[in-house]
Amino acid sequence: MNRMRKTARLWAAIVTLAACGVAAAPPAGAPARKVLHVAFSTAETGFDPAQISDLYSRTITAHIFEALYKFDYLASPVKIKPLTAVAMPEVSSDFKTWTIQVRPGIYYADDPAFKGRKRELVAQDYVYAIQRTADPAQKSQLWTWVETFKIVGLAEYRRELVAAKKPFDYDRPIEGMKALDRYTLRFTLSDPGPRFLESITSSDLLGGIAREVVEFYGDKIAEHPVGTGPFRLKSWRRSSQIVLERSPDYREMFYDAEPAPGDAQGQAWLARFKGRRLPMVDEVQVSIIDEDQPRWLSFLNGQLDLLAGKYGAVPGTFVPQAMPNGVVAPNLERRGIQGMQQVNPEVVLYYFNMEDPVVGGYTPDKVALRRAVSLAMDVEREIKIIRRGQGVPAQSPVVPYTVGYDPAFKSEAGDYDPVRARALLDLYGYVDRDGDGYRELPDGKPLVLEYASSPDQIYRQFDTLFRKNMQAVGLRVKFLIGQWPEQLKQARAGKLMMWGLGSSATSPDGQGTFQRYDGPQSGGQNLARFKLPEFDAVYARMDQIGDGPEREALFLKAKKLAIAYMPYKPTVHRISTDMWHPWVIGFRRPPFHNEWWHQVDIDLQRKADVAP
Repeated sequence: MNRMRKTARLWAAIVTLAACGVAAAPPAGAPARKVLHVAFSTAETGFDPAQISDLYSRTITAHIFEALYKFDYLASPVKIKPLTAVAMPEVSSDFKTWTIQVRPGIYYADDPAFKGRKRELVAQDYVYAIQRTADPAQKSQLWTWVETFKIVGLAEYRRELVAAKKPFDYDRPIEGMKALDRYTLRFTLSDPGPRFLESITSSDLLGGIAREVVEFYGDKIAEHPVGTGPFRLKSWRRSSQIVLERSPDYREMFYDAEPAPGDAQGQAWLARFKGRRLPMVDEVQVSIIDEDQPRWLSFLNGQLDLLAGKYGAVPGTFVPQAMPNGVVAPNLERRGIQGMQQVNPEVVLYYFNMEDPVVGGYTPDKVALRRAVSLAMDVEREIKIIRRGQGVPAQSPVVPYTVGYDPAFKSEAGDYDPVRARALLDLYGYVDRDGDGYRELPDGKPLVLEYASSPDQIYRQFDTLFRKNMQAVGLRVKFLIGQWPEQLKQARAGKLMMWGLGSSATSPDGQGTFQRYDGPQSGGQNLARFKLPEFDAVYARMDQIGDGPEREALFLKAKKLAIAYMPYKPTVHRISTDMWHPWVIGFRRPPFHNEWWHQVDIDLQRKADVAP
């Protein structure tokens, strides 16, 4: 009976997706609309940049809002270029003063909030976007990250408001971020910020936003994102479907990129698309399909144009049949389907709540418990069996392709050693006193690891392995099952003992990974609430100096402290398998950003000829 229900549910999802992909025929003589069909494997949370941190929502906002700068789509190594700025910033020699000119003549998508008037993007809109992250009433998880920018006067003003319980005055000038005139923006930092440019190259989180839109929609702002980007939100059915359409107010932006001279594919795309107006597709339909099989079958049936990106690559379950030994399977190759595999600039982490009375704390016995849990986890088996080989063991939280990552670095974080785990537990008094096969705390009280998880099939596999690993060293596990957005809320509030999540790099600098260990960012990016003054000093120094031997030494020290105290257990750097149909032209997954939907084209004739 359960199998019948599951099969019915699977085909219902496929039928629903097929229905979503059927569009009304265009009027006679009108050009056919190009619709890009993609899928998310996990539901979004909302589209207010100040209120989100999940990858799925950020992928949407990255296509609606625009930062001052962008990453070149094809350049390797990565290159930052102006987006809404006129040129690269003017920077003082001490990296404390950054002056930026916003390009005139950029307009927001039309919206009722503007009352029929065209609304131009101005410098103050970027000030406002950052102000919102600092507003205590917003409870923005981004604040702990933005605070590290060290914008003069911003953190001090926020502390003043919190102490006095006063509302944020958006008209009060902040010394460190000012719109000097309509188009001139100046940031003043209290400490040197050599990599400040990388921080503000974030369309998903720090794109320009119009104050009147936020005030017009109030607490419904997450449902009404209005930006200057290539797309606008057309419709949204929560946890089901998101539709973006080409913004009719988008300025004239044309395809341009700087692929490396030896990048034959990139050079071919540049030759084909250079000068084409963006976006090249009219609409993007995003379907939320959390189960692997319906998502894979929808791709095979042509209802999804590609399975790609950090949010919805080929499910690991189907990678062996899709790309055995890293090569597109013959039956798929005959259909013109293309594929690519790459290690992602990301890491999967299990975090321990450092304020939890069972697993938290900095005393030797608490450190020993966390390190024992780490040593008991069979990551190689997880990669082989559950991830179908789609990952490499992580030796530290620093991710591939970033400054600070060393492929030769080896640490205890990458060890599977249940014998050593049991010895650690024995040494620090975690023993089985009542003979039931499970250890108690050193004071004799019950020891239960409470791990937050999700109801999806793939998570059940992870949970089964985790339980087996823990039982092998005498540790009892209780799983707390809930949907991902709800677990995130609980994690932010410090109410979960343990949880697993991924961390993706958004820039070439590896320090971003260590936001999760930075004490001042506790409760924000630092979900583990790890607070170690020695680590914080290392993090602060890394932030203030340029790349070189001193900074490399600090990276090494940070990695060693992270592993020694183990507030997070890094497990794998995931490998993603992207596949796309032959009618999708120009796709390449960028390593550090999510906005590329406007850079690809759909060959409608090819689709008509070869689609299933």
